[in-house]
Amino acid sequence: MAARELVVLGTASQVPTRHRNHNGYLLRWDGEGLLFDPGEGTQRQMARAGVSSHGIHRICLTHFHGDHCLGLPGVVQRISLDRVPHPVTAHYPATGQPYFDRLCYASAYLEAADLRRQPVREDGTLAVTGSYTLGARRLSHPVDAFGYRLSEPDGRRMLPDRLAARSITGPDIGRLQREGELRGVTLAEVSEARPGQHFAFVMDTRLCDAVFALAEGCDLLVIEATFLDRDAALAREYGHLTAGQAGRVAAESGVRHLVLTHFSQRYNAPEEFAREARAAGYEGSLTVAEDLQRIAVPPRRA
Repeated sequence: MAARELVVLGTASQVPTRHRNHNGYLLRWDGEGLLFDPGEGTQRQMARAGVSSHGIHRICLTHFHGDHCLGLPGVVQRISLDRVPHPVTAHYPATGQPYFDRLCYASAYLEAADLRRQPVREDGTLAVTGSYTLGARRLSHPVDAFGYRLSEPDGRRMLPDRLAARSITGPDIGRLQREGELRGVTLAEVSEARPGQHFAFVMDTRLCDAVFALAEGCDLLVIEATFLDRDAALAREYGHLTAGQAGRVAAESGVRHLVLTHFSQRYNAPEEFAREARAAGYEGSLTVAEDLQRIAVPPRRA
């Protein structure tokens, strides 16, 4: 199991198809699992993908349209059924609180999970852990919607050859990292800058400043491409992006790996989405997502 990877549980937009389930994405990040937008059928897709309820630590909903949240009742009940021992924190637009409550209590069950509700009211930081900061930005959709960005803090990479040359070994390495200097040797002399990694999740939205802010410098960007460019007017009317717009965002924001998803059932040629994203100027790694696919977060930048 990769330490940092995206498990794609579903890639359809409003209507699932024979080959595409409703939305669902699990980001594995250093032992934590963040489940984004569990649409209808997510619990079964988890079983097919080998994703355990014990691997979920956060649930992040962008908004309360059904293809992004109708799988929540099954997921919440499964967390209780399996007696998941750790707290699970849920983030979702605060204005959708009535929907969240109804989804969590859609049927009778023994409530055993420690589900902690942290509704999102405005742009800003939602959580800070030892390995990442999770933030949100408001998007442009007919209902309240937020995109999410996970950012790892910058750090330093220790260089074994330089440590050995200065006879720094064992516990002294940790001490040098904590204190910045040891026996006249500075941390800068035996290490190099290690830029943090960044992930963003952008679903139903028109093109807006928040989309670019979320995508800026991302190692992995998961973004909706509901429509092809020929249907740009429909995309704007219903609050969505085209494949070309997603490609433009990735190109202008310096994204390393672009994942297109949330496809309308009106299209049956996935290669068209990739072609339009490329035509918009994106030259990095590109994936047109398929159900049950696993996508590794790219290796760190040199």
